[in-house]
Amino acid sequence: MSGIFIGGGGSDYRTPQVLKLDLANRHGLIAGATGTGKTVTMQILAEGFSAAGVPVFMADVKGDVSGLGKPGAASDRITARAAQIGLADYAPAACPVVFWDIFGQSGHPVRTTVTELGPLLLARMLDLTDVQEGVLNIAFRICDDQGMALLDLDDLRAVLNWIGDNTEAVQQSYGHVARASLGAVQRALLVLENQGVRGFLGEPALQLSDLMTTDAQGRGQVNILMADTLITTPRLYAMFLLWLLSELFEELPEVGNPDKPKLVFFFDEAHLLFDTAPKSLLQRIEQVVRLVRSKGVGVYFVSQLPDDIPEDVLSQLGNRIQHALRAFTPRDAKALKTAAETFRPNPAFDTATAIQQVGTGEAVVSLLEDKAIPGMVDRVLIRPPASQMGPLTEDERRALITASPLGRRYDTAVDRRSAHEILADRAAAKTPQSTSRDELKATFDTFNRPSHSARPSPGRATRYTGKNSPGKSESGSMASTLGEAFATTMVQQLSTRRGRRMVRGLLGSLLKR
Repeated sequence: MSGIFIGGGGSDYRTPQVLKLDLANRHGLIAGATGTGKTVTMQILAEGFSAAGVPVFMADVKGDVSGLGKPGAASDRITARAAQIGLADYAPAACPVVFWDIFGQSGHPVRTTVTELGPLLLARMLDLTDVQEGVLNIAFRICDDQGMALLDLDDLRAVLNWIGDNTEAVQQSYGHVARASLGAVQRALLVLENQGVRGFLGEPALQLSDLMTTDAQGRGQVNILMADTLITTPRLYAMFLLWLLSELFEELPEVGNPDKPKLVFFFDEAHLLFDTAPKSLLQRIEQVVRLVRSKGVGVYFVSQLPDDIPEDVLSQLGNRIQHALRAFTPRDAKALKTAAETFRPNPAFDTATAIQQVGTGEAVVSLLEDKAIPGMVDRVLIRPPASQMGPLTEDERRALITASPLGRRYDTAVDRRSAHEILADRAAAKTPQSTSRDELKATFDTFNRPSHSARPSPGRATRYTGKNSPGKSESGSMASTLGEAFATTMVQQLSTRRGRRMVRGLLGSLLKR
């Protein structure tokens, strides 16, 4: 069976250690102390998957793996290592690399809409209580019933503000909304906004197909998320990664046990993902990691200690590469013992001792064998990477970004013309007194017709779908009640700055195509 050559094992380091492609979606762990070679191991795995035609997504929190986009430089040391482990066909080579960045500074921007994120996942991101999550669900349901798209943070805020101003009308159709719960949701959104979520929510939304491509030579695209800035806001980091895994889980079909993965994830510095995540978010991560394997997606966590990974997630990681650990503290000793006990013993050596003795570029390795049985642990010399070890220069990285055809699709944010511009122009041209309540209500009714309902972006499946079609209410009186409440609120607030923001959120999406 085809696989990825990791390095040479055995007493003479000539026994090939191969990660089987048909078992690569059983997930994996790369662990070890700082400076022991974890990044290089991640790099050679990415090269192997790419060469096998498997697209790769990597969260790079230090900028170390950008060198995948440039051939490595041959040296006597690399040549000697290749000869020592029996790697006869070693040659420098680059991978087809695409850079991404949520903030749009070091790569193509990554965006999604509030609708595609959905109320349940968003509630977990915000660590909301059940009551507060109910408020968020009401906001989404109102938008669904009224045919309003939720695209960005301003849209969601506008709907929440409207609910606060029209609690009586809302509770007649959707249930009681406590102002304290509403305020808690708004404060949680503010915290998330301060961490930089505004640039993540909007359009054009990321198409998953753009991550899962191959080049003309059949090599899998290596997608590198530049996360050196993102990692300073762990909640947003976790939010993005979980959203992406959830998108893959919901959109990809079941494939069982494919010959090779459809996509492989590498999450560098994984402890930063779990350290600050709320319990509800951890539960969701555990669930997605457990289930996404059946969609042909492999997930590989990279961290310093095995116990950085929650136990329920760790148990799902079948392929393990353990670099050196040092037992200087009680926690280190415990982590060393835990790491050693998770490997299938090898009678040739003591696993705990070997983990302390392996040098840089060497690791204790156990890879899945036939029938997904863990292989016997072995000491392995890791193969040298074909691409450059170390980051690209700023000019080199910028050249790759400029040459990427995806830039034309994602680099420029889209703010489609909507009703909020129209209403804002009319408000600016008239005095508040000249805009009658009947005139504004008629305008609202025009935009609220089903034929003008908001539509999702072409080719995108929305995350949230309500029971009713856009613009259709659960009862005959609800649409009238809400319509009158909308009109009343607009007349009172249209001339204010807050009112203009509300109009954009509530009505602007109705004209978006």
